[in-house]
Amino acid sequence: MLLQVRELKKSFPNPEGGTLAVVDVPAFSLLEGEQVGLRGTSGSGKTTFLHLLAGILSPDSGAIEIAGQPVSTWPDGRRDRFRAHHIGYVYQSFHLLPGYTALENVLVGMMFGPGADRSRAIELLTDLGLGDRLHYRPRQLSIGQQQRVSLARALANRPQLILADEPTGNLDPSHAGSALKRIRESCQQVGAALLLVSHDPALLAGFDRVEEWSAINRAFATQGSSLETGGEA
Repeated sequence: MLLQVRELKKSFPNPEGGTLAVVDVPAFSLLEGEQVGLRGTSGSGKTTFLHLLAGILSPDSGAIEIAGQPVSTWPDGRRDRFRAHHIGYVYQSFHLLPGYTALENVLVGMMFGPGADRSRAIELLTDLGLGDRLHYRPRQLSIGQQQRVSLARALANRPQLILADEPTGNLDPSHAGSALKRIRESCQQVGAALLLVSHDPALLAGFDRVEEWSAINRAFATQGSSLETGGEA
């Protein structure tokens, strides 16, 4: 088992007073190399769940184990180091550094892990069809090309787990399917498990399994409408 979640909870202050429970997941698991889709409406806590798995956020309670490591019990710095070595994250908004080239964006990401490997960064970008765009900055790239840079950065340190948060949300529908295929194939090539969240059921066809977020998150079951209007994505 690569990922195991037990009784994971996260709440945020409610502007109207008190707290709003956003994540309340009794159990969730992911096998090594497995590709799982997580389907749910926007604003229902899926991004918060991914941030908890990645160690970007700390849970209020519960346990997250990745590759047998109790990552949810660790301090921020140790979780950051673990994420750099073992987890790749594909953001919907890509989070590329605007002043850096495509190649430099990948190399910077690698520096937080084992270290920058220029030949691997070039190989990844070339395999993703960006061999002639290595020295282009994000503003010089199309949205689809920016997504491929983001994917190369996520794969660069040979992670065991890729977390993808609505990765095709900024793409034209005609390109979303091919972009998702590229993500899935890239994960297979490096042997990484994939957890991809989306509100579009058509994009999740063909995954090893698809989980309904409303079925695994008790917070959504009890406060669904509040999450959609006031919670995180």
